[in-house]
Parts: sequence; C-alpha cells; structure tokens
Amino acid sequence: MRLCDGRSPEGLRHLGSGWRRALALRSAVSRSVALTVAVVLTAAIVEAQLPRYNVGRAPTAEEIKAWDIAVGPEGRELPPGRGTVERGKVVYVEQCTRCHGATATEGPEMPLVGGIGSLNTAKPLKTVGSYWPYATTLFDYINRAMPFDRPTVMTADDVYAVTAYLLNLNGIIKTDDVMDAKSLPGVRMPNREGFVSDPRPDTQSEKLKVKVKREND
Repeated sequence: MRLCDGRSPEGLRHLGSGWRRALALRSAVSRSVALTVAVVLTAAIVEAQLPRYNVGRAPTAEEIKAWDIAVGPEGRELPPGRGTVERGKVVYVEQCTRCHGATATEGPEMPLVGGIGSLNTAKPLKTVGSYWPYATTLFDYINRAMPFDRPTVMTADDVYAVTAYLLNLNGIIKTDDVMDAKSLPGVRMPNREGFVSDPRPDTQSEKLKVKVKREND
C-alpha cells in the first residue's frame, strides 16, 4: 500500500509526531462534522413528526400589554393612579387581613410590619419595612400576585393605597402622604443600602447598571 506521494504507511513513523497529530486532528474533525449533521437531521425528523393541533393564535398587542405589568425598582412602569393611607386601610381589611392579620404582624402568613433595625442582630425580622430595598417592589408584588387566591383583581388606585398603608404602618411615610407614579419611587426604604451587587463586569447587575445609566443620560 502506498500513499499519494509514493511513501508507505510504515514510513510515517519517520515523519515525526507532527504529521501523525495532523492526521489524528483531521479524523477528529471529520467525526465531529458527521455527528453535527446527524443531530441536525434527527432534529428535523422529530420536528416533522410532531403533531399539529391547529389550535390557538398569536396574542394581540393589547393582550401582551395587559400581561406586561412588571414594575422595576426605578418605577418607570408604574401605571396612572393614586392612593392614600386612609383608603389603603380599607383595602387592607378587605383583601389582606385573613392572611397577614389585623395589624400585618399576626399572620398566619409572613408579617409585613416591624423588624426595622433588627437585620444585624441575632434575631433578624425580615418584613416589607425592614428588608425590602425599594418601595416600588412592594407595589409590583401586590399588583401582580395579591391577593394570593385572586391576583390582579385590585385596581391601580387600590394597589397604590394599600402600598401607602403598609409603608405608613412601618413608619416610612406620613399618614397624609399620597402614593402615585411620581411619589412612590422617591420613597427611601430603610434597607436601601443593605444589598451589595456583584461587581464583576460580566454579571447581569453590572450590565443593568450600564443600561440604566445610558437610558438616563
């Protein structure tokens, strides 16, 4: 048996390890290409065999807008509306007492009031007032997820109101303060500086900082 240049396979041992490595690499690449082609073909066959039910439709822009209700820490997505502490007390009694108690401390679910100044003690109490860094997060969570068994039933006004009530119970805002899209982002939570972001440049927190800075410039 002769190679294309007239040399025998036995002669390869005289060509040095570099030539043998080149041949091994070429073989490995060929196997990798063959495997990739096989995977692609298999995926195409599986896709072709999937059942087609011919049901459903693409959501409309209005439907997507109705689902897209998340509010970020800066509060740019807050909806129109306003709420007072007085109205918030009424909403809280109607929607929240059965899970959080008459004063938002009894439960049976997690307390919402108290614990400010306790986080660096032997018995930290994490509540909306003591632990959460942004007041806008309180609005966002109530608006999307509360009441637990009937989320999104409250109007924006009532969500602003119960948010104001809970902030007032925690001593963070005054009784006559009104919460809306302008005032709520300005509320300074006691634990605002209690969270440390990951400083590595490839992390999501740093990328978000850059994005927010660009949007605000």
